[in-house]
Amino acid sequence: VCWHYCADGNRRQQQNTAKAIARECGILTDSGIAIEGPIFRMKSEEELCEIIPNLQVMARSSPLDKHTLVKHLRTTFQEVVAVTGDGTNDAPALHESRYWPCNGHCWDGGDTPMLLYYCPRNYFVPNLDSLVAKESADVIILDDNFSTIPTVAKWGRSVYVNIQKFVQFQLTVNIVALIVNFSSACLTGNAPLTAVQLLWVNMIMDTLGALALATEPPNNDLMKRLPVGRKGNFISNVMWRNISGQSLYQLIVIWYLQTAGKAVFHIHGPDSDLILNTIIFNSFVFCQLFNEISSRDMEKINVFKGILNNYVFVAVLISTVFFQIVIVEILGTFANTSPLSLHQWFASVSIGFLGMPIAAAVKMIPVGST
Repeated sequence: VCWHYCADGNRRQQQNTAKAIARECGILTDSGIAIEGPIFRMKSEEELCEIIPNLQVMARSSPLDKHTLVKHLRTTFQEVVAVTGDGTNDAPALHESRYWPCNGHCWDGGDTPMLLYYCPRNYFVPNLDSLVAKESADVIILDDNFSTIPTVAKWGRSVYVNIQKFVQFQLTVNIVALIVNFSSACLTGNAPLTAVQLLWVNMIMDTLGALALATEPPNNDLMKRLPVGRKGNFISNVMWRNISGQSLYQLIVIWYLQTAGKAVFHIHGPDSDLILNTIIFNSFVFCQLFNEISSRDMEKINVFKGILNNYVFVAVLISTVFFQIVIVEILGTFANTSPLSLHQWFASVSIGFLGMPIAAAVKMIPVGST
């Protein structure tokens, strides 16, 4: 992430003043370049390509200078550019940039604040500069505080990561359910998961899973992550690692239950197939339940941090367990299930819980970030 400070020419800010402000803000470094707008606009295309990567301060810059800088960053260097400003002079650069964060509100003398791009608090009427900048902007921050921009970035990253968590969880469920039912139908002629059971799994995967994982609040660790590049993959290597490890574990467990489940649980009689399929279904659901907890963080092992602060997540977990008990113990005819013994319930829950230490072990496998 690179910061460029451009001081308007109409403010008569000389290069030394602009450098002092930029250095105090942490923008200008020892290896950075500071230049004035009149000198910048006299540079050739080759010279601009040489200085722009290290350019950090441009004093006495005109609207055309800002537009040129943003255009080169976007086209020549393929960078994702965000621009902030306070008036008409910034409109061309705002329009050229990819992201336009906006800041401020202004009072026009009435009871309702007018949403503008930027207006100092001592202005009581909106000016033309503010209106032009607002029209060129894409995002409007309602409070008159520049420090709100990191908060906006943090929430944006939180939404992005939460969607990744949900997609990781959803792909795991889909892969396992598809392979289990397809392979069983081809090899034995019978699928262990019925249509009603798959419908319940789909509710866990889509509705409840989205509510649980998409409502995770942002944390300060998000600002320590590297930004996602324009060509970055949405499904990262970390996600594929977690999906592969969890899917492999669940497939092995379900395959083992299908082949040796009757002997392990000493199931006999005419209802043995129904009981075994119920154990497989119950174990599969609890695998998804604990995998949902493991998906709260795609890289860290401690997934319980702050879990009690997310009331929606806790409510989803409790609801899933409650309805799973109802489906297995009460809705036998409708859901094609059979009531299980305490030993069988304990085994199903244990199988699901075992996926959490396996997920933690998988997270220790180093992979690339893309």
